[in-house]
Amino acid sequence: MRPPAETTMDELVARYKTLLFDAYGVLVHSTGALEGAGELIRTLNEIEKPYYILTNDASKLPETAADLFHHFGLDIEPEKIITSGTLLKAYFVKNRLEDSRCVVLGPEDSRRYVEMAGGRVVGFDEAFDVLVVGDESGFPFLETLDHLLGRVMGKLSRNEQLDMILPNPDLIYPKGDQGYGFASGSIALLFERAIRLRYPQGPSQRFVRLGKPHAAIFNEAFYKSGSRNMVMIGDQLGTDIYGANCFGIDSVLVSGGIMTPDLEFDPGPHRPDFLLSDLAISTTRH
Repeated sequence: MRPPAETTMDELVARYKTLLFDAYGVLVHSTGALEGAGELIRTLNEIEKPYYILTNDASKLPETAADLFHHFGLDIEPEKIITSGTLLKAYFVKNRLEDSRCVVLGPEDSRRYVEMAGGRVVGFDEAFDVLVVGDESGFPFLETLDHLLGRVMGKLSRNEQLDMILPNPDLIYPKGDQGYGFASGSIALLFERAIRLRYPQGPSQRFVRLGKPHAAIFNEAFYKSGSRNMVMIGDQLGTDIYGANCFGIDSVLVSGGIMTPDLEFDPGPHRPDFLLSDLAISTTRH
């Protein structure tokens, strides 16, 4: 089967009312902006082209993320940033989790997301009702996971209520210089696999996943943009591409991110509509 058609940023700007970008692997990696990202954002701002950053990162509030983008030379304002952490508030309201005792894995902003959603953040040694994995950083990794795994197993053995929430389902992320790191989705898989091993005949205890590819984050972009004439530009088939396709908007896979450049694309929801080799743009104000 033929690969998806190649496209350019100029063609995408002309074709769609609103552009949606993944952050890591598309515009930035962990230590700086990717090639062409600075000029792209400057041009989009100059021509007043609507765009949003849809990121599964739940470790930074939009204001914190904007500060980091600015440090990397990308003039992206907080109101243009939609993070998976912002989805917690609606989830807590829908599931009546306000005032629940929440253990949160992640840095301070991950805890702030939970507090803004109405949860009460408690320490790792305190009684808890909800486990939120916000990020893989901000805590002693192995010691904390070992400790919490024992506490989770204890709650399950006593048949106590336990909600487990994962804003960011990403398994890995690009760190620059062809390096990669484990993301919070990998932590969730560790917990789920351990629980299944301990209770093979019991009810499946799984994390509720909120970020891409699930619809909530795309719905937020639709609400903000006011139009379904959107396109998702990302670097991961399982989150960016699959999520956009299931939501019913077009998708573009960027070369050089998580996925290898020699992919074979079969028909189905993981197939992007277009391929984008770089972020180069020449569009000017008409």
